[in-house]
Amino acid sequence: MAAPGENLRINGDRLWDSLMEMAKIGPGVAGGNNRQTLTDADADGRALFQSWCEAEGCSMGLDQLGTMFARREGTDPDALPVYVGSHLDTQPTGGKYDGVLGVLGALEIVRTLNDLGIRTRHPIVVTNWTNEEGTRFAPAMLASGVFAGVHEQAWAEDRQDAEGKRFGDELDRIGWRGAEEVGARKMHAFFELHIEQGPILEAEGKDIGVVTHGQGLSWTQVTITGKEAHTGSTPMPLRRNAGLGMARVLEKVEEIALSHAPDAVGAAGHIDIYPNSRNVIPGKAVFTVDFRSPDLSVIEDMEKRLRDEGGKIAEEMGLGIEFEKVGGFDPVEFDETCVTAVRNAAERLGYSHRDLISGAGHDACWINRVAPTAMVMCPCVDGLSHNEAEEISREWATAGADVLMHAVVETAGIVE
Repeated sequence: MAAPGENLRINGDRLWDSLMEMAKIGPGVAGGNNRQTLTDADADGRALFQSWCEAEGCSMGLDQLGTMFARREGTDPDALPVYVGSHLDTQPTGGKYDGVLGVLGALEIVRTLNDLGIRTRHPIVVTNWTNEEGTRFAPAMLASGVFAGVHEQAWAEDRQDAEGKRFGDELDRIGWRGAEEVGARKMHAFFELHIEQGPILEAEGKDIGVVTHGQGLSWTQVTITGKEAHTGSTPMPLRRNAGLGMARVLEKVEEIALSHAPDAVGAAGHIDIYPNSRNVIPGKAVFTVDFRSPDLSVIEDMEKRLRDEGGKIAEEMGLGIEFEKVGGFDPVEFDETCVTAVRNAAERLGYSHRDLISGAGHDACWINRVAPTAMVMCPCVDGLSHNEAEEISREWATAGADVLMHAVVETAGIVE
């Protein structure tokens, strides 16, 4: 496909205005957003997005899990579409850009092509995936996971929130269930623009992250059992302190992750101590170890060392220990041709860039299983995300959307 000229640029002010307009729906308490999936705010955000798409002449498709597909026709009726997008749902205390930049950046491509009267051979489909965040209905990337055949649709619809409300029921309640079979669509390629959610691009002064891989993830729930006893009257040598055992295992987690630096991480974010009383030595500790790496063999090594070395710690301390893998996915390697299109676009447009490994999960990670896929990332201030203080600049958003457009248009093929 011929590359678009370097003078082809999106309207950065219009993109920014759209981001700010969408942020008015489901406002947070501290300047961000609370537009959780399948809430009334989510429904309102979808309606605004649909109105914008239809104003640009797009037809709107909707599948049985509520994922939205706004299609701009190409000149070849037999050519598979190039899909581009992300998600509009947010964390309970989310920012204005996580996911939203990818959806509205994709819409801005359509607007710019319409402004300039540019046609593409392949159709372009702007996509809003349902329930990427997974904060209300776990797991994350739920609809794209069903689309890619990772999850069963019935299982997804049975997911419940903290109040026991079913995903399927809430989708029906807000009126955004479509008739289209999930996963029936075939894609020529998929591109996703996202904020980095990490500090690397900003720290290095780079405009663009060319995402080559997505980290794999492993969650292992560890249960350590000891013996509850009085903190004041139990001699130190007679204690079987599950909390202390957990602390020593977590030190080992740190050591294991650092041994694979710099492209591996590990920590425990979810921790429960029982009975969690000030004057009782903990009799049980339950915590989940989160290991991530772009290399599957590294993840497997970290898992094995956790079990082996955690077992030794428990044995030496007279504690019981159990391990249960409760979640995870393998590392992702994005399509070389699509990644090259992103890298070439950044170079053609004069934006500084570097290759990047995504530390978080994204819809693109699942779609990569069924279509050639790549991601574009732009910096975010201090690498902060999933926080109402999440911030990017207008210039970063514009650069990311420019690169996205060039990669998408080159893949879709300009009709001279």
